[in-house]
Amino acid sequence: MKPTFSFPLIILSPFLLLAQEVKNTSYVTSTGEKVLRIESLVPVGRSEAWKLFSTEQGLKKWIAPVVSINLKVGGEILTNYDSTKTVRDSGTIHLPILNYLEEEMMTLKIILNEKFAQTVRDEDQNLQEIIQLVDLGNGKTNIISSMIGWGKGPEWEKTYNFFVRGNEWTARNLVKVFH
Repeated sequence: MKPTFSFPLIILSPFLLLAQEVKNTSYVTSTGEKVLRIESLVPVGRSEAWKLFSTEQGLKKWIAPVVSINLKVGGEILTNYDSTKTVRDSGTIHLPILNYLEEEMMTLKIILNEKFAQTVRDEDQNLQEIIQLVDLGNGKTNIISSMIGWGKGPEWEKTYNFFVRGNEWTARNLVKVFH
């Protein structure tokens, strides 16, 4: 007897693998603050994984076609999803680097652009992304992205939901580098 689902499973198998390698592990802290947390498992050691976040070549592989990075405390990552533009053009995303520990973690300040409600942009003081690289051994690294500093209210909920979708999409792009 022929298996009835073999063809669709073969087609879906790459997507099932990606789903297993990207997990939304978001939670609310004991003090009621949201943490948008996305974990990505990549099949390289921590040093190689760090290059995907700390070099222009690495960032261009998965985050955006136009990238500039000044890796230092007080530096920034600039990205633009439009390959016909530069990092000096409109639409560029600015992510100041608040701190980093080489090959371990990096904290970015999230600057909300004009696509977000003015009230959210006016209220934002603390929105940050903490990126942690956890060496799992055997040439595997767990990359944990945690966004913290969310405000409260309907416009903040919309902003949070935007980043849930966006961060999951970005994490899947990171994992696709290895497939």
